[in-house]
Amino acid sequence: MKMIHITIDLKEIACAEGSTLLDVCRENDIYIPNLCHVAGMKTPPASCRMCMVAIEGREKPVTACTTRVAEGMVVRTDTGEVRQLQRTALKLLLSVHDIDCRNCSANKQCELQNTARFLKAGLKATPYETLLKEQAVDSAHPYLDYLPNRCVLCGKCIYVCSEKNGRSFFTFARRGFDTVISVFEMDGLEAPCEACLACVAICPVGALEIRKKK
Repeated sequence: MKMIHITIDLKEIACAEGSTLLDVCRENDIYIPNLCHVAGMKTPPASCRMCMVAIEGREKPVTACTTRVAEGMVVRTDTGEVRQLQRTALKLLLSVHDIDCRNCSANKQCELQNTARFLKAGLKATPYETLLKEQAVDSAHPYLDYLPNRCVLCGKCIYVCSEKNGRSFFTFARRGFDTVISVFEMDGLEAPCEACLACVAICPVGALEIRKKK
């Protein structure tokens, strides 16, 4: 493994060639807000647009999860432009999010809370209008309830289900504002799901909950 040297926030760091900037920052305790990335992903989706960084010589900030390190790269994670982009991305997510932290299973472990605290942005969608989906709970899954108005469409449940089971029982459905996580046909779903529940564990916002037995 070839090691190279880059600079992040004025600190020189040795890292493995080919690593993503986000992974290098994580390994060196440099926090960059992110919702959709899972370590080891070959093709990160960069859907949350939270992990923006500025790189010397590049005209615009880029997503750290999709950017590979290069020898001599100079990175800033905390410029005014970067912070503004991150706050805007957060507010847009909050504008379609049911902000009910007290009654949420992810309360105090929620990545939206962590990000808002880090960016000193609060948990209100202002200046954007709040728009929620009509269906509050989807119970199509035999063991789980899906809460569309908590979901940030990070896709982590789809990814981890595929990694654990060789195929994903979840998928994105519909388009635009109406996009949700949907469940495939239930045939053969019972065995892996009840024993696994990796999707619940990886969800950053409590959008998947184990259904209470009646």
